[in-house]
Amino acid sequence: MQGLDIIGEVVTTGPKMTFESTTVDYGTLEQHGEPLRVCTFTNTGTEPLVIKNARGSCGCTVPIWPKEPIMPGESSQIEIRYATNRLGKFSKTVTLTTNEVGEQHTLKVMGEVLKPETESVPTSTPT
Repeated sequence: MQGLDIIGEVVTTGPKMTFESTTVDYGTLEQHGEPLRVCTFTNTGTEPLVIKNARGSCGCTVPIWPKEPIMPGESSQIEIRYATNRLGKFSKTVTLTTNEVGEQHTLKVMGEVLKPETESVPTSTPT
């Protein structure tokens, strides 16, 4: 929504989701490593923000989002879990649908899962 302020400039009203970053970078981690990352956002708008849906691009990327409205000026987080049992580089997305006017938000989720390094265990020889 738009309105005019006192001096006639266009002012956007309504909810506005503003992210610290739209990229969730896992970096390099070992297989079965910590699957949880968080993405922080703030409602920089003038009305409550409601996240209607959050959807991962595949079943290996699962978002958990706040179900209650985020009031203007408040911050919150979206938790993203990636299936770290899958080896290799990955590049996925999480698509967010909100009560904002306009397009959906897309978060990029990326990283690389490596096989754990095996420790060499000294073998004992029977005496």
